[in-house]
Amino acid sequence: MIGKLSGVIDNIEGNSVILDVGGVGYLVQASARTLAAIGNKGDPASLLIDTHVREDAITLIGFAEASEQSWFRLLNSVQGVGAKAAFSILAACPVDKLALVIAAQDKAALTQADGVGPKLAARILTELKDKAANIELGQAKKTQKYQDIKDDTSSDSLDKDAVSALINLGYGRADAYSAVMNAKGKANDNLEELIREALKELSA
Repeated sequence: MIGKLSGVIDNIEGNSVILDVGGVGYLVQASARTLAAIGNKGDPASLLIDTHVREDAITLIGFAEASEQSWFRLLNSVQGVGAKAAFSILAACPVDKLALVIAAQDKAALTQADGVGPKLAARILTELKDKAANIELGQAKKTQKYQDIKDDTSSDSLDKDAVSALINLGYGRADAYSAVMNAKGKANDNLEELIREALKELSA
């Protein structure tokens, strides 16, 4: 089993890269995010590798970051989500937002991915709601884990009312949850103040 490949980029085309490792060219599929991060032809590169074995093919899938690999594996564990759909979801919902999308049960965000309809989006949200508990979040919630976010989003009616108000204003569910959670400490349990502070978060 190959866990990691380090070498020189021979060529990048479509959704794959040929990585020259000691004179052997490995064809590795990767997301647009990873391909953009590793550099150009002739640059040294290192990729974390998942090996997918089928009757008719052995496919190497590469990741520049462990967080993307972890989310890819989680998505791939859902029935009906293959490598193509997982990459599509990660393109529509980057790893630093995907935990929040799942915590918020934001079906609309997932259906923005090519090949993901409402039924598959609902299955992903249901199956990953608890499985995602050990994935660390990025950016605004760097110090928290998904479980903390999930607990926050189910806290009380004030939060839900504020989120609902933001959604009615046209914001996505995941963005609304994130803004409300970040604003909670400044609002003194007042709905209007919470919405106002959340709007400041969204416009920051």
